[in-house]
Amino acid sequence: MSDSNTAATEENAPGTPRTPSNFVRDIILEDLRTGKYQGRVHTRFPPEPNGYLHIGHAKSICLNFGLAAEFGGRTNLRFDDTNPEKEEQEYVDSIIDNVRWLGFEWQEPVCYASDYFDQLYAWAQQLVRAGKAFVCDLTADEMRRYRGTLTEPGKESPYRNRSVEENLDLLGRMKAGEFPDGARTLRAKIDMASPNLNMRDPVMYRILHAEHHRTGNKWCIYAMYDFAHGQSDSIEGITHSICTLEFEDHRPLYDWYVDQLGIYHPQQIEFDRLNLTYTLLSKRKLLQLVQEGHVRGWDDPRMPTLSGIRRRGYTPEAIRNFCGSIGVSKTNGTIELGLLEHFVREDLNRRALRAMAVLRPLRVVIDNYPEGQVEELDAVNHPEDESAGTRKVPFSKVLYIEQDDFREDPPKQYYRLSPGKEVRLRWGYFIRCTSVVKDANGGITEVHCTYDPETRGGNAPDGRKVKATIHWVSAGQAVDAEVRVYETLFTRENPNEVEEGQDFLSNINPASLEVLTGCKLEPSLRGAPAFGYYQFERLGYFCVDPDSAPEAPVFNRTVALRDSWAKIEKRGKG
Repeated sequence: MSDSNTAATEENAPGTPRTPSNFVRDIILEDLRTGKYQGRVHTRFPPEPNGYLHIGHAKSICLNFGLAAEFGGRTNLRFDDTNPEKEEQEYVDSIIDNVRWLGFEWQEPVCYASDYFDQLYAWAQQLVRAGKAFVCDLTADEMRRYRGTLTEPGKESPYRNRSVEENLDLLGRMKAGEFPDGARTLRAKIDMASPNLNMRDPVMYRILHAEHHRTGNKWCIYAMYDFAHGQSDSIEGITHSICTLEFEDHRPLYDWYVDQLGIYHPQQIEFDRLNLTYTLLSKRKLLQLVQEGHVRGWDDPRMPTLSGIRRRGYTPEAIRNFCGSIGVSKTNGTIELGLLEHFVREDLNRRALRAMAVLRPLRVVIDNYPEGQVEELDAVNHPEDESAGTRKVPFSKVLYIEQDDFREDPPKQYYRLSPGKEVRLRWGYFIRCTSVVKDANGGITEVHCTYDPETRGGNAPDGRKVKATIHWVSAGQAVDAEVRVYETLFTRENPNEVEEGQDFLSNINPASLEVLTGCKLEPSLRGAPAFGYYQFERLGYFCVDPDSAPEAPVFNRTVALRDSWAKIEKRGKG
């Protein structure tokens, strides 16, 4: 697990709650103490609309919105939409929806870097006039060769010393669409011998004849992210510009631009990004999974996108609790997927109603139960929440149980149903197996039992005990359903770890999805609402898929019941 800074609790600003500290929060506390930014805290979440948000973004969302809320500040949602070739309105809409789903609201209105294109261009002209930027004719390959290496300085472009007048003229003609893509760039004039490669005359604008999802064809030159980012922060009055660690080497450039322009200067702070075992968080690779059909779309429940894990049944509360638990540090690491699942189970255990479902049905006939009789048994909706009430569960002569809950020739330590053995039916009666029916191939198709009518509710008046309780569904009232059982999308903890000549796709888990049809649900689940959370007793937590219909319900398994992290925590406390 990555290092975290959550152990200490520092003195909070007046009127703020005492919460576990982290180094970003400590910086804000010190800024409030000294009066920097006049006591303001203004953060922003700046996604690029070139894909769906994933669980890694959730950490940044929770950090930016959470810190601003703690100190009475504000947070902007800003789209850094400077690359029209990869950006779509679909991504904008999904990002807005997912931030709200996580439980956060931003300072209205939604902001876009494209709102500032005119101002960014004016600032580019300002740097040209100051002799701090120039138009370069080097190709991309030539520019890479001129850049140098980590151990060797770069070489200045032969176009670096063009006059201010020529640079302004060429920049204006670039903007007017006179030149083809890649013909010219606008570059900052900094230091080709800098040990930081980002400072070696970086590109500020490139020519790109592409339609923008908001500005249409108004522009054919687009600012690079490094040029747009700091200035957008400045325009919006951001105080603390919180980024992931890969931008640490870009901070000197962030500072250089705003200092050279003489504009308001926010503070960029970098923190560790979230990495999870068995999970890929590269938007490029996630897009490849979608486009090549390895998954059903961005919201496939196997995807780490917020849309995907939402569809799988993860709750926003669980994600916020998880993000709060892993801390904020300056060291990248990898978090075990089991920890995230622990927080999902913990939250679903509190909110999910209980129900019985049989995913792989085996028919059971109770020979001594009256033909045609149906009685209603009382079942508790939530064992830890009396306010959830109870429900009626029908019981009849013919039931379904799980195939795994019967063995004709049971191994040692097998306490479920087998010939001559007695088990308890959840909320029901004791039953004892008397015989089995097999098909021509020897497969068991039906189990015959007797029941003890004195054991209604699961207790025997004579005090006898049974070692197993199994779930069941009455056949005559059962709801037929489809259940989708998900496992990790990748077989390796690090999906990028591949054999020679292979890529990450070779690590896709062929058993990541099992679709079970003909599942039997108790009738209380008929008409369950989309995104409804349930615990199928003994099986795990399940969520109603948006594809579901009242008479054709579809459930996704969110997570199984086992929780190794909870056991680890209990051992630690002991």
